[in-house]
Amino acid sequence: MTCVVCKSGHYKGGFTIVVLTKGDSAVIIKHVPALICDQCGEYILSKEITKLVLAMANEAYSKGTEVEIRRFVA
Repeated sequence: MTCVVCKSGHYKGGFTIVVLTKGDSAVIIKHVPALICDQCGEYILSKEITKLVLAMANEAYSKGTEVEIRRFVA
């Protein structure tokens, strides 16, 4: 599949870092499975992975976390 951002790269399976912010809080999730563009680095998460990443972030936000770094574990 051709990259939707750079229009020249192609997506390949790999792992990425996802950074999510809400208000003054930031959650960094490392080693997230994704399709990553081999040219620009843009990534796409599957629906299932997106749900898990958002659940991890919401858990951190609900604790009042200012900054949290986590490793993705499915």
